[in-house]
Amino acid sequence: MTTTISKTTNALSTAANETTPLFAKDYNVYINHTDAGGIVYHANHLVFFENCRRDWFGQLGLNGYFLQTDDGQVQHFVVSQADLQYKRAILLDEIINVRIDKVELKPASIIFYQSIHRHGSDSSSTDNTNDNAKNSLLSSTKIVIACVQNQVRTEPVSHDESDTAVASASPIRPIRVPKKLRDALQEAIDQPINAQ
Repeated sequence: MTTTISKTTNALSTAANETTPLFAKDYNVYINHTDAGGIVYHANHLVFFENCRRDWFGQLGLNGYFLQTDDGQVQHFVVSQADLQYKRAILLDEIINVRIDKVELKPASIIFYQSIHRHGSDSSSTDNTNDNAKNSLLSSTKIVIACVQNQVRTEPVSHDESDTAVASASPIRPIRVPKKLRDALQEAIDQPINAQ
């Protein structure tokens, strides 16, 4: 897993300011999200981004991250890359608008471009020479989630002289994004349904 923090990349903020989001949802900032100064702890930006992705999957009727194949294999997603750009502090008791601005489907991963804005700010507005849009952006990210599958094996276990088969921990390997999930996401990208 790689986490990269970038303050010089403008691509993230450009994606966040130029498009109508595929999905957006408001979230309250509670004390447990903040540090001693009442500012959202930097790692909690990732929590808000994650919650937004899960809520979008839920709205699409998808079991977001855990899928089971007919033969009992477990497929799921893990974050393999996160590039964050912090713009402005998010404060205790604020209401923020977390967005999925763009999604790219790859054979074995999904790339999310997301942003956090002050509540009620319209990032596509052109009044005030886009100052309102620029001031509303609090952070932006590019997050890559990779599709993987747990390699489940059953091994006989004998504790009390009875032969019992138990699933053991085993390696995780990358796989292609399942077609059903890929098709559902592609449809959502092509025909976005925005929610608040």
